[in-house]
Amino acid sequence: TILHPLCVKYPPSAKYRRCFLTELIKKLESTAAEPLDELYEALADVLKEEESTHCYKNYLLPTGDCVSLSESTVLISGGTTGLVTWEAALLLAQWALQNPSLFRDRTILELGSGIGFTGIAICKTCQPRTFIFSDCHPRVLRQLGENVRLNGFIPEAGVTWSIQTESQEQEVEGEKCQNPKVIVAELDWGSVTEKQLLGLRADVVIAADVVYDPEIILALIGMLQKLSTSRADRKAPEVFVASTIRNPDTYQLFQTELDKVGIRWQMIPAHSSCDYLYDVQPHVIILQLFI
Repeated sequence: TILHPLCVKYPPSAKYRRCFLTELIKKLESTAAEPLDELYEALADVLKEEESTHCYKNYLLPTGDCVSLSESTVLISGGTTGLVTWEAALLLAQWALQNPSLFRDRTILELGSGIGFTGIAICKTCQPRTFIFSDCHPRVLRQLGENVRLNGFIPEAGVTWSIQTESQEQEVEGEKCQNPKVIVAELDWGSVTEKQLLGLRADVVIAADVVYDPEIILALIGMLQKLSTSRADRKAPEVFVASTIRNPDTYQLFQTELDKVGIRWQMIPAHSSCDYLYDVQPHVIILQLFI
């Protein structure tokens, strides 16, 4: 396989450590020995840790690189589904690693980056010139920035780069400070303007698992229309969208709305599965859009 699962690596679980410490303290107490204060403090720390809804996962790439992520342990957290890695992100990353020339020395804009798996994998293996991670949920953006740093990249202009002003737009084309240059951007599909998108100079646009709710499909399509005129040379970026088909009606709505606005699309051949420790492989489709 092109992209191997890890092997999700965890330290001994909090439950295991809690049981171990509890039994050790009981054993000491039963022998009339005085347990060390450090044991009680360690037990208190573990009890606090068990309340956490986050864990760390490591995904091993075929290059030997590893994508390390802090992820939520629940599907919906803080009012968003963006704090976990979804199936389409895994398949899109696998497809990208099979097609590195598409990304090499180019500026990549990712819509709805979530916690960053796909983009970080591309940054580590495909040698883009600039990679722009984007999302709109504050908590997701914070976690995304942390994960980008966790993997050795330093986002431009602090934790979050807002697509708002001309000066910020110009910053995208500033001098290189790392390879690749990495930006974490707050990007609202409904309010971003063509002029603001122009400053990004995106050559390739990717997105994974962004077609899941009928209410956001129109905003996504509007965003794609803005992207069609967001290049100074009027050459639209190449666009690839990976989707897990959970609700066929929702996905059909996406294709229907693309047709309505004249955005052509074609299905990209890709492996139908990833070895990611899933017993049942979801139905994931990658579309290339011609905007």
